[in-house]
Amino acid sequence: MATSSRRQEPFGGDGHEGIQDEDALQALMRGARSAGALAKSEEATLLMRASLGDRFSQDRLVAAHMDRVLRLAAARGEQALSLADLVQEGSIGLLHAVRTFADSGETDFDGFAEARIAAQIDAGLAAEAAAVREGEQLVAAATDYERAELVLARILHRVPTAAELAEKLEWTVDRTLYVAQVVADARRRYDEEMLAFIDPEATVLDDDDDERSELDG
Repeated sequence: MATSSRRQEPFGGDGHEGIQDEDALQALMRGARSAGALAKSEEATLLMRASLGDRFSQDRLVAAHMDRVLRLAAARGEQALSLADLVQEGSIGLLHAVRTFADSGETDFDGFAEARIAAQIDAGLAAEAAAVREGEQLVAAATDYERAELVLARILHRVPTAAELAEKLEWTVDRTLYVAQVVADARRRYDEEMLAFIDPEATVLDDDDDERSELDG
């Protein structure tokens, strides 16, 4: 997203730190290079244990195959997501492959893991692209709303109702109210940012007043 709008989900989903900056990504790359390959017999044993929830086996397998995640992420380039986010998505797919391979009926872990990693990265890219499109559509809707609001206010010589705006825009009333709230929130944030720029001390005083009100309450 994504500002990215992408989630910062923990690597593995249960305790590993998320890949959130370049330093962490570089450390992960170094770890992948130093992990070393697994013999097939050792890998088979670890995969069976991983399917039963053994954390050490899961971590060892992920480390041994992290170079695959890095390669697939780098191959997609920095599109809607940064390389770190792509690696984050791929690592989720790898961990899923590690946990489920033993019960999958498949015999080729390399191919199984590659498919799961690629699918997770592509799903992350698709979700981010959808979020961007949704954001663009919302911006366009807000612009249409403000234009209709201005036109109707000039015609009616008063603030138009939600029903009147909905009719003008050919929207449902619910959609009109939703966009109206988005516009109101954006205007409030703009006013707050302008106030902070013009008079930073006033903003500090307002924050102090809010804190005192919470304490009194």
